[in-house]
Amino acid sequence: MTGPEAEPFGTVPDAAAEAAAQADGPTAGAAPAVAGALPEPDPAAPAPLHVVRAPTGDADVDVLLDRLADADHLATDGHVEVYEDVHRGLRDALTALDAQPGPPVPLPSHSNSNRS
Repeated sequence: MTGPEAEPFGTVPDAAAEAAAQADGPTAGAAPAVAGALPEPDPAAPAPLHVVRAPTGDADVDVLLDRLADADHLATDGHVEVYEDVHRGLRDALTALDAQPGPPVPLPSHSNSNRS
């Protein structure tokens, strides 16, 4: 064999080697730390959902929906504030649509008072 010696498959490690590894400390069996290496992510930490969103065509609504991405980097406790802010903005946008006057109602083109 060339290169480092490898134990054949199914071989039990030497008891003396295990004792020496344990004497080195609790992290002796762990992968060696590399300078500048990133720590493993915490599975319970907030993680972005990376949800792709199609534009609505209304710039104000799009800005509000983009704000939902702010919740990706917050702990769960912070989500409520973002969701309430976006909900308030969307409700205001819908209310503004209802407040806009529609087109004028057309007047009748002829009078029905002159029947024969």
